[in-house]
Amino acid sequence: MPTTTYEARRGELLAYFDRTAAEAWARLTSDAPVSGIRATVRAGRERMRNLLLSWLPADLRGARVLDAGCGTGALAVEAARRGAEVVAVDLSPTLVSLARERAGDDHGAGRVTWLVGDMLDPTLGSFDHVVAMDSLIHYRAADAAAAVAGLAARTGRSLLFTFAPRTALLAGMHAVGTLFPKRDRAPAIAPVAERRLRHLLAATPALAGWRIGRTQRIASGFYTSQALELARR
Repeated sequence: MPTTTYEARRGELLAYFDRTAAEAWARLTSDAPVSGIRATVRAGRERMRNLLLSWLPADLRGARVLDAGCGTGALAVEAARRGAEVVAVDLSPTLVSLARERAGDDHGAGRVTWLVGDMLDPTLGSFDHVVAMDSLIHYRAADAAAAVAGLAARTGRSLLFTFAPRTALLAGMHAVGTLFPKRDRAPAIAPVAERRLRHLLAATPALAGWRIGRTQRIASGFYTSQALELARR
């Protein structure tokens, strides 16, 4: 069940990614030239996507995968090429439309169903694996843990997600961001202390049947994100 603060934040993210930043996001996730700062973000996101894909089975035939917050769809397409039946969902109709256009029929042995909606919607069904790459980095620790629990309730094997680790750089960027006029701000990343996140996950009854597995941080210029794996016991 989404929390009140999760729902409020979700509305901000929809407005930003579907309108304010849609064109910039489309450019960032393409191979078009970008500024030096954005190039570091692009490189960091590519490294993170490859890391998460390496944590999934190489053969996904017969598996159902949720790409939770699919953006422009690169991870979803790669999972489908491994044979998975992928449900790729994102809040932004603009990004989902772009993902569908870019993918075309290039799904390999699998299939991708592109949907506009909330990754926590239970009507999406159940999955063998769920991947939420940078979909929770705008949420506070308690909301992120609650979202993970909601996803886990519909996941059979593994759940991979990323969070923004609390570092001096990210904390500084967050503080500076609050100085900009509200109309010009992107939804702030919410840095989370790994220890607190682990404590919240361990204390969540819905996650009692799960164990925390691999973790790895990717830092590339202005991109810093940390992957965490949950696996069924």
